[in-house]
Amino acid sequence: MTLVGSGSHTYEWIDNWAKVTDSVSLGYTHGIVIDAGGRTIVHNQSKDAVAFFDRDGQFLSSWGEEFAAGAHGLYLSVEDGIEYLYLADNARHAIYKATLDGEILWERGAPDLPGAYGAPDQYTPTDVAVSPDGRVYATDGYGKGWVHEYTTSGDYVRSFGGPNVFNCPHGVWIDTRASEPVLLIADRGHHQIQVLDLDGKPISIVTDEQNMPCCFFQHGDEIVIPDLFGRVTILAGDNKLIAHLGENPGVNEWPGYPNIPHDKREPGKFISPHAVTVDDNGDIYVVEWVSDGRVTKLRKV
Repeated sequence: MTLVGSGSHTYEWIDNWAKVTDSVSLGYTHGIVIDAGGRTIVHNQSKDAVAFFDRDGQFLSSWGEEFAAGAHGLYLSVEDGIEYLYLADNARHAIYKATLDGEILWERGAPDLPGAYGAPDQYTPTDVAVSPDGRVYATDGYGKGWVHEYTTSGDYVRSFGGPNVFNCPHGVWIDTRASEPVLLIADRGHHQIQVLDLDGKPISIVTDEQNMPCCFFQHGDEIVIPDLFGRVTILAGDNKLIAHLGENPGVNEWPGYPNIPHDKREPGKFISPHAVTVDDNGDIYVVEWVSDGRVTKLRKV
């Protein structure tokens, strides 16, 4: 058994948790959520771009071949008791709202924001999140650095940020740990987290223990952050460090990174964590930016 962490944050490392059949392939695994039925959904760059797994990691079904080239951020939102998926596609330069069965409800490309985009393909979204009051936020992480706000019906509201504020706003989350929800932006190029109110006004910046934060998942009073350069970080309610899990210092400097040979992929050490989710037991699921996919479960012990 391989263990990571310590104390109350000790986890058993379960390697290759997602089990696929011969006809199923996973590409770069970029997003992960768990629905109300306990199914884990992995957004990845393959013909099985939206892949469903049961509680034991067995493959169930998939859809979304049209997302194969650009599957990136994935967010599950419950609206009036119904679950929806919000997906970021950086190859098609758009975000999407869909049912769990794969019906696309709307698509939104670059908004008509004066001076922001010279061409639609300059918009390259990486993540989406939805606030408790129904505000949809999309980060243009690989494009011009804007954050765009919509309604859940897809109506454009506003934009904030831009290249003078963010350097690769890769991930977004609505932090509800305090009485007033706030936005967390994984400002990856600046190696920090920016905290803003829901209208996009700056509140504070978290730089401690941040390297290449990709996105977030909130579990109780803790925030779990996949760090692209070989670790998963857990922060407490005051955004102070609880733990770094699976640290693999310098892995980003290895030849061929992130697609290092399988014999170099060690249990207990991450390569390129890109997204995380946490189940009701406190178990953490991590997907990594690796060409043939890597899904790891950290079972709390």
